[in-house]
Amino acid sequence: MLEKTFYKMMLNKSLPFPVKVTYWDGKSEVYGNGTPEIEIVFNEKIPMGDITRNASLALGEGYMDKKIEIHGDIQKLIFGAYESADSFMRSSKFRKFLPKQKQSEEDVQSHYDIGNDFYKLWLDPTMTYSCAYFEDGNENDLEQAQIAKVHHILNKLNPQKGKTLLDIGCGWGTLMLTAAKEYGLKVTGVTLSEEQYKLVQKRIYDENLQDVAEVRLEDYRELGDQTWDYVTSVGMFEHVGSENLPKYFQDVYKYLNKDGIALVHGITRQQGGATNAWINKYIFPGGYIPGLQEIVGDIVDSGLQITDMEALRRHYQRTLEIWDKNFNAVRNQVEDKMGERFTRMWDMYLNACAASFESGNIDVIQYLLTKGPSGKNLPMTRDYMLK
Repeated sequence: MLEKTFYKMMLNKSLPFPVKVTYWDGKSEVYGNGTPEIEIVFNEKIPMGDITRNASLALGEGYMDKKIEIHGDIQKLIFGAYESADSFMRSSKFRKFLPKQKQSEEDVQSHYDIGNDFYKLWLDPTMTYSCAYFEDGNENDLEQAQIAKVHHILNKLNPQKGKTLLDIGCGWGTLMLTAAKEYGLKVTGVTLSEEQYKLVQKRIYDENLQDVAEVRLEDYRELGDQTWDYVTSVGMFEHVGSENLPKYFQDVYKYLNKDGIALVHGITRQQGGATNAWINKYIFPGGYIPGLQEIVGDIVDSGLQITDMEALRRHYQRTLEIWDKNFNAVRNQVEDKMGERFTRMWDMYLNACAASFESGNIDVIQYLLTKGPSGKNLPMTRDYMLK
């Protein structure tokens, strides 16, 4: 009886719309006014202590282990929890955690080295695993939106043919290889993922780009004294940890030539830095979403100057929604390859992230930075970015 009272209090405070809840004893209740579109089924009790200590971890694991079933729109359910001021999602979801620097390689590999075949199942053909850019706001062609994102980033640099570019955390290489083929740049990509390295290396040779492109399986902090005209880094600083953010931006500064330009694209939390215990344990070990003030402070302290900032929150929400649609279209293949628990985990992850962006709990921002006076080698207005 006590458990049900606790669950009722938690759900009544956490959701702005009616839900049906079926408990472990088979009895059901509807919380809120109206006809519920979502049902939560507790096949087993989740101890109250586990939820109060860390709701995201307890409920995330409960869903993975089928102690909890959700019938209806998972993203809507999580978004509703973010919308309520007294929700457990706001009070206990995020816990500060500072990952140790020596873990970076292991942390990156645990996520990206799941295998290229897994990501190929549901990413678009560009194999781009970061926020896309939907130019008219309504299109659903993810491949085109990812290509548009790459051009949006490169255009912001106002790049000049023959100059050099370093891509920190190059992923599967679409940005760096586009810069080489279409912008005439000499490019270097670095990654800690062996799976990504092998695929990018193959792409370089397949496309005969050896003279203008190279990829290194190397820590970005260990690139020596070489410098480049441009630096890009997409979806990277979320992995370095709070204690390493100052050094990350110092390295961006270090690797730029005099009057060089950098475009750093990453998930930022405008309300302040945070982690999610469930995502940290199962999806991104060592991950940390820095706060906007923290990021800006580290940028300024590094010696870089901010020329432009652009928030793309809604673009990442749409990206995640398409990813989840793609993922569920091949769900049986994922289950056969990775197992049911992993599949439920990944589906929950994509929905939870989409809801988090939708609610404004997290954002993704592009920072255009210069080594030297802000905007010195860029056009006077932002019009050039949209060419």
